[in-house]
Amino acid sequence: MTEPTGTNREPSVADVPVQLLDADGHRVDHPDFSFTGPDAEIAAHLRDMVLTRRIDTEATALQRKGELGLWPPSLGHEAAHIGSVRATRDPDLLIPYYREHGVAWCLGVDPVDILSTFRGTGMMDWPSRPDNLHIYSFVIGTQTLHAVGMAMALQRDGLVGNDDPAANGAAIVYFGDGSISQGDVNEAFVFAASCDAPVVFFCENNQYAISEPTSLQSRVPLYRRAQGFGFPGIRVDGNDVLAVQAVTAWALDHARRGLGPVLIEAYTYRMGAHTTSDDPTKYRVDAEVEEWLAKDPIQRVRAYLWERGAIDQAWLDALSAESDALAERLRAECVALPEPELADYFGLVHARTPDHLLAQREAYLAYESSFEEA
Repeated sequence: MTEPTGTNREPSVADVPVQLLDADGHRVDHPDFSFTGPDAEIAAHLRDMVLTRRIDTEATALQRKGELGLWPPSLGHEAAHIGSVRATRDPDLLIPYYREHGVAWCLGVDPVDILSTFRGTGMMDWPSRPDNLHIYSFVIGTQTLHAVGMAMALQRDGLVGNDDPAANGAAIVYFGDGSISQGDVNEAFVFAASCDAPVVFFCENNQYAISEPTSLQSRVPLYRRAQGFGFPGIRVDGNDVLAVQAVTAWALDHARRGLGPVLIEAYTYRMGAHTTSDDPTKYRVDAEVEEWLAKDPIQRVRAYLWERGAIDQAWLDALSAESDALAERLRAECVALPEPELADYFGLVHARTPDHLLAQREAYLAYESSFEEA
């Protein structure tokens, strides 16, 4: 893969997000960052973004039909996910929260595995999950501390700051703008700065922490928080897949070389609900949503590639057919997921199940059998 490029120096700090592809699909020059990949690579990004959105759309529909207990939509986050994950490599470690469906997709996770968690038929250790992808995190902000510990492990294993760049790794951890108000995240910043941990904090600022706007949480742009902890912060257009990849590639290189942590604020928008239990019409106006719909991350890439002649109607039709086939598989395999045996879970916590859990298991089995027909 052609690597996106940036300068070796720290980029200039500005509240205006780094942008390489504007909302109309036109390339934009930037003094510190560029994307040199071919159009074929950008078309691959478009495919990932379209399929990620279809996964999200189908999962939302499945929840509305009662087939999933809950679903956290990623509508609008596609460029942030695809751009960032495509900047990673071995031995990098990726630590998501609960909305990184595009990251999981690009790393080869079967979306049916993800559905199993939200259907309540599977635990988090998905069979298709690669070793460098941490499980989803649902307790807000805790994953940032995990990521710093994992980054410090890379550091102590000699996988940071080597003369051979290919031998170096870093951790990248995802969280939302609401999480940045959590104590755990700020503690993670302290530990990362104190230890020069090779970690990239990737904050997806989608403007709302459930129903609370970012402006109520912070009086300064979120990327500036890094300055108080003594490491670089940068804001990127989170709807621009090229800029996200270029900025993330620079930040990961910074961390891999042993120069310490970086905070990226991916400035984006949650087009849908926080989760399927949320009603965003209660706290935001239609005009705001319409403004961000015009900045759709998928539409701008499609417009750019179409204008360049890099894709045509046949290409789009093939992608649409692939998307439909994926959706059909998700619908069929979701409802066919095997029901779990609750009694089995008593033995999944300890290497040797303690006596009190064995007793609880027996009590549960006796209770369950009391409902069986004679």
